Amino acid sequence: MNKTIKRRRILLSLAVLLVIAGLLLWRYLTPYAPAHNAETALLSAGGITVEQTDGWISFEPAVISGTAVIFYPGALVEAEAYAPLAKRLAAAGHPFYIAKMPLNLAVIKGDAAEDIIRAHPEQSFVLGGHSLGGVMASRYAAGHEEQLEGVFFLASYPDEKGSLKDTTLSVLSVLGTADTVVNRDNYSEGRSYLPGNTVYFSITGGNHAQFGSYGPQKGDGEAAITEEEQQTRTARAMLDWLGNLR
Repeated sequence: MNKTIKRRRILLSLAVLLVIAGLLLWRYLTPYAPAHNAETALLSAGGITVEQTDGWISFEPAVISGTAVIFYPGALVEAEAYAPLAKRLAAAGHPFYIAKMPLNLAVIKGDAAEDIIRAHPEQSFVLGGHSLGGVMASRYAAGHEEQLEGVFFLASYPDEKGSLKDTTLSVLSVLGTADTVVNRDNYSEGRSYLPGNTVYFSITGGNHAQFGSYGPQKGDGEAAITEEEQQTRTARAMLDWLGNLR
């Protein structure tokens, strides 16, 4: 009888632990969903055709006049949250492809760019991303330099595995002054893995989350500018950089 009671208690304890672990995992993996303006930007309009596939979201301008952009989302941010930024670049003639990541984590599918590039052999590309997305984009770029013209980082940086310092790729790094999510020490170290011709652009008053459209992010600083203003400045910096690619 005592053994039966002990066994039941053990099983009950294990069940409780599994429930707690499941809740913690669910809480951690719950993604940042797109805001209303991002959902609106997913509609085809203004000469830009928006299409969803299993692997990416495409924003195709009626008239292509520039290099195509492949974008890796930040960790636990749904791809759709970057639709407003994508549409700004597409409106300027740059096809824009947002990669969809398993569990919304670019670390799981760092080679997502490969399928997009293969599906559009007539285009030239730059690759980049937001936060963790930028880290994984640089790792792909480091091993596939011949497929790309440049790499960009939004609130992000390369690590040693994604070192670009010995490549001929053009690089853009954009960071908001109110960003308190990015580890500044790691960001500074990441600069040592970038080529000497890297373009650095600072957005005064910009924070981490407003590169996308998904609301406030835990641990982030309070922005002194609106999301629209931050994305306008980001798009302008990217367009200036794209216009001067090697």
